[in-house]
Amino acid sequence: MVDPSVPESVRLADVAEPTPDADGVLVEVRHAALNHGDLNDARSGRVPAGAVLGSDAAGVVLRSGPAGPPSGTRVVALAAGAFAEQVIVSSGSLAEVPATVDLARAAALPVAGVAALRALRACGTLLGRRVLITGASGGVGRFAVRLASIAGAHVIASVGRQGRGAGLEELGADEVVVGLDGIDVPVDAVVDNVGGPQLVAAWQLLASGGTIQSIGWTSGEPAVFSPYSTIGPPKSLTSFLIEGPVADALADLVRLVESGALPVEIGWQGPLDRFHDAADALRGRRINGKAVLVVADAAHRS
Repeated sequence: MVDPSVPESVRLADVAEPTPDADGVLVEVRHAALNHGDLNDARSGRVPAGAVLGSDAAGVVLRSGPAGPPSGTRVVALAAGAFAEQVIVSSGSLAEVPATVDLARAAALPVAGVAALRALRACGTLLGRRVLITGASGGVGRFAVRLASIAGAHVIASVGRQGRGAGLEELGADEVVVGLDGIDVPVDAVVDNVGGPQLVAAWQLLASGGTIQSIGWTSGEPAVFSPYSTIGPPKSLTSFLIEGPVADALADLVRLVESGALPVEIGWQGPLDRFHDAADALRGRRINGKAVLVVADAAHRS
């Protein structure tokens, strides 16, 4: 839960068990994934003190209304308050997980997978186009590299330093670069996780008619555009937010994972009481892929 008086503004605590309304689905959480956005939510006040943190959950349905899946169904969900043993989810924010898909890997899909999928879809047709993914070593970035490759794009994966690009070529990256070094041909689309000066530089690389989807800002630095930077051939910079029902997107991602087309890379995994270790590793950019917390006890792990 959020507590601004402690390190990371998060601590473990007992809270009341959630009570679903007629349309809510009560899920026993087995695994939950940690995102940069969760850490920002705890410190920014967007999630108020005393509220349960978290967004990504995978587990088993305990109870649901007539429109929801039956009890015992394995599901993945985008759910406020995911870092808890139980969470209430709307039926439009979850998808069934087949027995062949590990719940720990399913838990990594909601925020990072849906963001990557929707941002790429917002770029239009990708077949044969040059697509730049910044922050490509993180959870969103790695999903975006693979999904863009599946869509037939020429994928350029940008990482922060040497060594962070491990495994990206195997995911489908045609080029792996540090920062934007060596990119001398315009790109048609950018999925930007970094913000700051690199966002400005990516704008300069954008071809006429191209688009940047701004989905993250891990640099924490301002983006300052020089005069006349936005004067010239038409191109666009679009802000991004996951909104509305995500059930269809989650179902698409689960199907890709089940088929083997979409690998889910877990760079850190541990129990919920090691949250601070996971947060420290995530902030220090020592994780390639996703950080996943084990929420249920050992007898229930999947």
